[in-house]
Amino acid sequence: MFLLASFLAVFIFVYSQAKPVSKDTSAKYFLILKGTSASRVANNLKEAGLIKSPFLFKAYMKFSALAQKIQAGQYKLSSGYSLFKVISEINKGPIEVWVTIPEGLRREQIAEKYINVLHPLDAEAFRADFLNLTKTKEGYLFPDTYLFPWDASPSMIVAKMLATFDQKVEEITLDQLIMASLVEEETKTDLERPIVAGILYKRLKAGWLLQVDVAPETYRELGLPQTPIANPGLISIKAVINPEESPYWFYIHDSSGNIHYAKTLEEHNLNISKYLK
Repeated sequence: MFLLASFLAVFIFVYSQAKPVSKDTSAKYFLILKGTSASRVANNLKEAGLIKSPFLFKAYMKFSALAQKIQAGQYKLSSGYSLFKVISEINKGPIEVWVTIPEGLRREQIAEKYINVLHPLDAEAFRADFLNLTKTKEGYLFPDTYLFPWDASPSMIVAKMLATFDQKVEEITLDQLIMASLVEEETKTDLERPIVAGILYKRLKAGWLLQVDVAPETYRELGLPQTPIANPGLISIKAVINPEESPYWFYIHDSSGNIHYAKTLEEHNLNISKYLK
């Protein structure tokens, strides 16, 4: 008798807590950030007025082994959904998904990033469209983490990336953007970027060949490349706008990625012998 009563009490509790929060069937957008635990998702759902019981949500997700499968992104839910309907919608995956574009990628690499995440029905058409839209936009495709619907078109994506560049980058000349793309590719850490920018500007002013590995033509031709070689991040852009003066003219990275500066060609050759041979 006691077991039956206990079972009924649990059933009544679950039934009452699993019911919709309200009769309002209007849609609400619910965002799950990367790395958010099932426990945090449960609390956020409660705070958003989408479920009654975070405890019941967490318990169900844990015992059904779904807690580790929650995907980051944007969801469309309703306070008129039952708890189990909310769980079902979350298990389907987001209607929008996060796409991270790292600093220093070329537009061809960026296209592949979107294809790998969004899985467009016609990857070839998506790639061709993206590359056509970005023919003259290398350097302006701002590296960031974006939220896009699964069916986002190349035109939507490119427009968003260009708008983000305009929002985050103050006035910058084409030459500065080209230099920022070189600095992005030539450096490993944020600390060295302003120093390397200063070195490259000093070489330009002195009429030297830039001789940067990421742009082989600078070994043969004076001046900057005609266009950016990649899409630099904000730190590289700021480094170029505010380069750091130093006594150095040369630099190399060793096999561990550590940078070594030199004031003279003799010092530079010694660094090459010491760290690269």
